[in-house]
Amino acid sequence: MQQAWTLPWLAALLLGLMGLMGLPAHGSDFQHHRYEDMVRAMFAVQSECPYITRIYSIGRSVEGRHLYVLELSDNPGIHETLEPEFKYVGNMHGNEVLGRELLIKLGQFLCEEYRAGNQRIMRLIHDTRIHILPSMNPDGYEVAARQGPEFNGYLVGRGNSREIDLNRNFPDLNALMYYYEKTSGRNHHLPLPDNWEQQVEPETMAVIKWMQNYNFILSANLHGGAVVANYPFDKSRDPRIRGRTTYAATPDDKIFRKLARTYSYAHSWMHKGWNCGDFFDEGITNGASWYSLSKGMQDFNYLYTNCFEITLELSCDKFPPASALPREWLGNREALVSYLEQVHHGIKGMVYDENSNPVGNAEISVAGVNHDVTTGVDGDYFRLLLPGTYTVTASAPGYVPSTSTVTVGPAEAIQVCFFLCRTWWKTYE
Repeated sequence: MQQAWTLPWLAALLLGLMGLMGLPAHGSDFQHHRYEDMVRAMFAVQSECPYITRIYSIGRSVEGRHLYVLELSDNPGIHETLEPEFKYVGNMHGNEVLGRELLIKLGQFLCEEYRAGNQRIMRLIHDTRIHILPSMNPDGYEVAARQGPEFNGYLVGRGNSREIDLNRNFPDLNALMYYYEKTSGRNHHLPLPDNWEQQVEPETMAVIKWMQNYNFILSANLHGGAVVANYPFDKSRDPRIRGRTTYAATPDDKIFRKLARTYSYAHSWMHKGWNCGDFFDEGITNGASWYSLSKGMQDFNYLYTNCFEITLELSCDKFPPASALPREWLGNREALVSYLEQVHHGIKGMVYDENSNPVGNAEISVAGVNHDVTTGVDGDYFRLLLPGTYTVTASAPGYVPSTSTVTVGPAEAIQVCFFLCRTWWKTYE
């Protein structure tokens, strides 16, 4: 179902005026969820909204806990062509718990607002396939939760049960990308190392397989310990020099800055810049400009899939007390919804062959942007772009490329379809 999307700033005002609509903000409704509590809360949402939700597991942690995902869609379990896939991931670091609680609450909120007839939320669920993974690291969370908010250390429970930092555990594709930049090599969907499965933890493996099975377009990864929206690249192109950081821009740097600003300005205080003793202009930062890290998840998303992901640092306190959760929810609620809506900007469409059959894995390239995306198995594609006029080309092996000029506006994605003729067909004609 396709309807017009309003600018997030106007929508922000609307949702703020409407209030929580069935989600009281008093403290008794907010609590920290241990694993069993989190699972019960997720299944309670599924029970309350059975026709728009689905719960599935993407795998298990080292200690055998399921990594459960809550899906919200008007047709859960089904990819509908031209309907983008979106994901939120929380609690990658087990002791950074606010994201976990916000995502549990977000699932409840979307369900209740849908049932209440909130047109903005209904449109979002009808036009988007939303996947929410509240905890990527349930084992680490249990370690941190046993200490509790009062005594939790900076590192206690950060890693999984083997004490591996999951945000330093993805295959390092940045080094290959930076080499390809110098040699005019491939600029997207970079190959994984031959032995990658032996190098990653079960939780990381589950998320990579998840990415392989769903054509995610936009994502955010929720962390704690600062208040800032961090965008790729996380890994610097330059050798590390003590005391110096360098900005590592992606080819889509302007889009990533806009995505980060969308969250920051819709957040109640992130955009003010001064938080946790640090200052980030507009509440955003390039990852490598802050500090360089290798094998992170947001860079991996961009280099291995069609997905644009940013990292949201949401609280100074990694494990805030339960009494702080109502304020944090109110501070993040609009930002979570506004960011989700960004998946509907840019261009989207289908790629067909000369017999109107969809062409999967076709490449969509934009002149002047050295990063391509590909069509899904159903032949649909989604390309996030800022407003402007672009020259877009669809191509696939064995076909003659097709090029179109398209003007993107500030609202909903523009539909652009391509028809590709086989090279032998073109020659025969």
